[in-house]
Amino acid sequence: MPTIPSLFHQQMADILGASQAQALAEALATSPVVSIRQNPFKQTAADLYPDMQPVPWCATGAYLAERPSFTTNPLLHAGAFYVQEAASMFIEQAYRAMDIVPQRVLDLCAAPGGKSTLWRTLLPDDALLVANEPLRQRAQILAENLTKWGHPGVIVTNAYGADFAPLEGCFDIVATDVPCSGEGMFRKDEGAVSQWSPGLVEQCRQVGWDIVSDVWPALRTGGYLVYSTCTFNREEDEHQVARICRELGAELVAIPTLEEWGIEGDTTGAQQAVYHFFPHRAKGEGFFLALLRKTADTPSASPRKGKRDRQGSGPVAKGAKAVSAWLSESSRYKIFATGPDSLSAIREVHYETMLRLSAHVRMLQAGITLAVQKGHKLIPEHALALSTACAPDAFPRQELDLDTALSYLRRETIVLPAEAPRGHTIVTFQGLPLGFVNNLGNRANNLYPNEWRIRTR
Repeated sequence: MPTIPSLFHQQMADILGASQAQALAEALATSPVVSIRQNPFKQTAADLYPDMQPVPWCATGAYLAERPSFTTNPLLHAGAFYVQEAASMFIEQAYRAMDIVPQRVLDLCAAPGGKSTLWRTLLPDDALLVANEPLRQRAQILAENLTKWGHPGVIVTNAYGADFAPLEGCFDIVATDVPCSGEGMFRKDEGAVSQWSPGLVEQCRQVGWDIVSDVWPALRTGGYLVYSTCTFNREEDEHQVARICRELGAELVAIPTLEEWGIEGDTTGAQQAVYHFFPHRAKGEGFFLALLRKTADTPSASPRKGKRDRQGSGPVAKGAKAVSAWLSESSRYKIFATGPDSLSAIREVHYETMLRLSAHVRMLQAGITLAVQKGHKLIPEHALALSTACAPDAFPRQELDLDTALSYLRRETIVLPAEAPRGHTIVTFQGLPLGFVNNLGNRANNLYPNEWRIRTR
């Protein structure tokens, strides 16, 4: 990796002391820690990897001894696990420190999806997660990873924090993993080292403040803000949190930790309830987190002209009855049209919130994408196969061996056994769905999304 900037080293010496700053520099020169998080919605009988060791602050997290070829493991594409940096899994402890049962949660800066998939794991089954990413290309990656995770209680949006402000008091929790100077990623990302400067720190501090203050009206009074960065400096961390409390109206909430986890507290001496992960102390990359409770009402903003919350049940989507048979507990879902030829489903309890959101932010997907109409036929969509809400008997299933599964994921032509049923079939690996094929007998048309195909051998 490039040489750590001398100004950064001096900054760390001022914060930690000379000996601890040197220990940090030495840790940043080592290889990154490798960790994954398993999906409890998609259990497999097989061990994912040998010699996994638990991440102590996350029930589903595990360290690996070395980095394998994740891309060529079909279980990754089936959503059985997610490759996530261990320190960022600490949001599980932040959630457990809350005294509410949330119904609506906004993950504002969510791509590529590590924290969003963890939020969806932690939340009550009937809660709604709105996972947002302002950059369109990154938002598509976020949607892909949440589709693979498979839980139906998710809406993926492509918007900025200010776009959510009219949704006053809508969310019980807002998570803001704000863009930062990336000091905690130095040993994973050489670009973070070469781009670092005091000017970048100041720029990111201002961006982080703008993001939090813009979205603040959407968080209800008494709700929680989870503020996090992957950096070490006080400007983006402690000083930012103090300003949120002082100017927006919030209080810090303590999160119980164990000493052996190696997590550090406030580096300013102010004894704020904040949590630092330094790689020479805690087993993970650099990370900072603070849990804040909103204590003051936000003054109501003037409504934007032409933007009104949508309400009402809407018309019954054509083909809704046919596709509802593809869902387990179909009575819990509202089937709705997402275009002239496509159908999706969302839990009835989330439908009004979806309509309200759609008046203010751009939605990429809501609930489960079910089907597209082609002529007189309803063709099942890939997301349905990966959803935990897909009825187990809706489509025949065919287990694939490793080589055939990888061929499928590369979107190559595969041939199923002669006795395999004809028509739309869900192909599986170790019992977990990978997606659809249309089995014609002599061959099976591969329906895996072209943009998701793997290109490695």
